[in-house]
Amino acid sequence: MGMLQTMRWFGPNDPVSLMDIRQAGCAGVVTALHQISVGELWTVEAITERKQLIEAANHQYSPLQWAVVESLPVHEDIKKGRPTRTDYIETYKQSIRNLAACGIKTVCYNFMPVLDWSRTNLSYEMPDGSRALRFVWEDFAVFDLYILKRPGAMIDYEPEIVESARQKFDQMTPGQITDLSNVVLLGLPGSEEAFTLDTFQGLLNEYASIGDAELRQNLYYFIQQVAPVAQEVGVNLCIHPDDPPYPLLGLPRVVSTEADLARLLDACDVIANGITFCTGSLGIRSDNDLPGMIQRFGERIHFIHLRTTKRESAETATRPGNFHEADHLAGDVDMYAVVKAIVLEQKRRAQQGVGETAIPMRPDHGHQMLDDLHKKTYPGYSAIGRLRGLAEIRGLEIGIERSL
Repeated sequence: MGMLQTMRWFGPNDPVSLMDIRQAGCAGVVTALHQISVGELWTVEAITERKQLIEAANHQYSPLQWAVVESLPVHEDIKKGRPTRTDYIETYKQSIRNLAACGIKTVCYNFMPVLDWSRTNLSYEMPDGSRALRFVWEDFAVFDLYILKRPGAMIDYEPEIVESARQKFDQMTPGQITDLSNVVLLGLPGSEEAFTLDTFQGLLNEYASIGDAELRQNLYYFIQQVAPVAQEVGVNLCIHPDDPPYPLLGLPRVVSTEADLARLLDACDVIANGITFCTGSLGIRSDNDLPGMIQRFGERIHFIHLRTTKRESAETATRPGNFHEADHLAGDVDMYAVVKAIVLEQKRRAQQGVGETAIPMRPDHGHQMLDDLHKKTYPGYSAIGRLRGLAEIRGLEIGIERSL
């Protein structure tokens, strides 16, 4: 009856192995074909090859399945609403059909312009000596205002932040400037390649005429085209919220709040148009009622990321405060209330005989800790920190189920 426990795996080069994921107690793997360029077709052959790799040891050990695609990326031309989006959307539809033909029925995607996520520190030391991901608004301003020197950026920051960021930049060494740039410009998950400053500014320039309204319409057009195909072949699409859920770098963010999600679901009212419920991303905003959102969006939640962040300073209506990734049962997310709402949603599905009664879930963004402190891993995706989070969530879920 419980959630389908999974972990993200970045493919054959991931230092966390499939056997590690199996020994963590997972039955599902969340992965993507990172080797295929964004916008190109995911062929049946390429999907089958990855699926067979995941299942290769199932005859000998506890079985694993490719439970969720994360992500089938959306080409930037679709996000920008360019004429070329027609061909990219047709390719996307065929990739969905090919995934369905291979028995993979849950596909996560996002609609964040240019960057999938933003942090300013990938190794913030916690009180216990473990390391976490962190976002500091002043440091982000240092990058935006004085390293990137984005035209017009001054209007996005309070005068006191502009001045404190300038003073901080003036005291930084060349190495510190490079380190901050590399963190902010880090590429897509699964990649260790970062943008250059010139390339990055060029990408931002292409969004100069695309505001909130335009990006929303481009998202709704996309989902109206692809969700009916997904519905027809039995695939659930689930959008990942913005991370962090505020506009950054002059770019709009349109999947940040409950109202944003409600508008998207209404834009194409089919079950296949659903949500990746990421408590970490949504929980950065104090105005997002996470347990209530699970109750209200229940049938459209197809995938769950469970993590929590800790706000270090107050956010405003237009920008985040400082925050870091907290332990899974700490931070600002009421994980008990969240997991209880998920358990109740799964019970509802079982009683009504609709939907997946075991919603795929993965523990997200674990701390780098213990032996993993001496290893090179993808930021947020070391094995032991995620194992700790999964164990805590697993125990919490079992306790809630027994209490009900």
